[in-house]
Amino acid sequence: MDSLITAAARALAAGDLLGALKRVALRDDAPALALRGIAMARLGDFVRAKNLLKRAGRAFGPREAVARARCIVAEAEIALVLRDLGFPARTLAAARATLDAHGDRLNAVHAACLEIRRLLLIGRLDEAERMLADIDPAPLPPALRVGHELVTAGIAIRRLRTRPARDALERADAAARRAGIGALAAEVEGAARLLTVPAARLIAKGGQRPLQLDEVEAVMASKALVVDAIRYVVRDARTEISLTRRPVLFALARALGEAWPNDVPRSALISRAFRGKHADESHRARLRVEIGRLRRALRPLADLSATADGFVLEPRGRRDVVVLARPVEEDHAEVLACLADGEAWSSSALSLALGASQRTVQRALDTLATAGKVQSYGRARARRWMMPTVPGFTTALLLPAPMPSG
Repeated sequence: MDSLITAAARALAAGDLLGALKRVALRDDAPALALRGIAMARLGDFVRAKNLLKRAGRAFGPREAVARARCIVAEAEIALVLRDLGFPARTLAAARATLDAHGDRLNAVHAACLEIRRLLLIGRLDEAERMLADIDPAPLPPALRVGHELVTAGIAIRRLRTRPARDALERADAAARRAGIGALAAEVEGAARLLTVPAARLIAKGGQRPLQLDEVEAVMASKALVVDAIRYVVRDARTEISLTRRPVLFALARALGEAWPNDVPRSALISRAFRGKHADESHRARLRVEIGRLRRALRPLADLSATADGFVLEPRGRRDVVVLARPVEEDHAEVLACLADGEAWSSSALSLALGASQRTVQRALDTLATAGKVQSYGRARARRWMMPTVPGFTTALLLPAPMPSG
């Protein structure tokens, strides 16, 4: 490798993007194309960066497997920033295996962190945790240590483990300062902000208040019976009953939880569960059936008793009932949760992250765009969606992932 390429690589590692470009801007050999691609990606010109990295990958010969694998990893990182979640995971995994086999441990770890970040975005926390457990962060340089700690914090936040999340973010902040790269420090600062803004609302005994993540964790670990309107489950610290696929039962459970310790009139339950404006005998008959189903579903945690006017929730044991709701409740909140990270998403990436059909996501985006809550740019496959401004609330709980089971 010649001196200009070496100097450009050192400049990139130090965060001096313009210094790196000055050394390789007029060169078209494979190493120069790769370095230019990485520099352009860090400057935000992702389209040009992708083209340069593809050209570099083709320019490297068959004997330069490590260099080609590095180009693939760089392309994968750009795809992650662009929320192109359809980037072939097998290609990235093969590149990581090549780097590991040839002794390039640092870039192999970087590739693994990219795979973990993608798994986080699509809610596959168990796989992400298994991959993270195989990485030893001790030998990592500061810049890569930041990425590792951010992934660690991301998993901890999604698992509602705020103390490990804070510890990981503190380590990430220290590593970012040692690396001296402003973009990394800003990323750590943005992640740390998630721990200080409202993550949910607590509704109990006729009142409500916002909760931060550590407070949500405390509620989940308490003796209270929690009607979780974020994950559509009813739970306590030991038992969880999922009503995800039974929306009518959950609507009844939430109405009863919000009114506890008072009862809820039958007309109000019919309105909440069936959206009926006027209750007739058929509605009342259906309500009796659904209340019976809910009583059987909640038997390990609570009972439902009939009153003169309606029904009341009676938790087993002497404990309170609380409802945990989203900080902002509106239609298509899951889509807004993804877009609230400030990145531009395609509808296909949103579909993959939310586990919904692409047509469903497109309809939601059109509705939100009409209301002025999201905006798009580009056309056809290049169309991307983002929010005009990022709201001040934590979105981690809105994304697809299982809550802790106690």
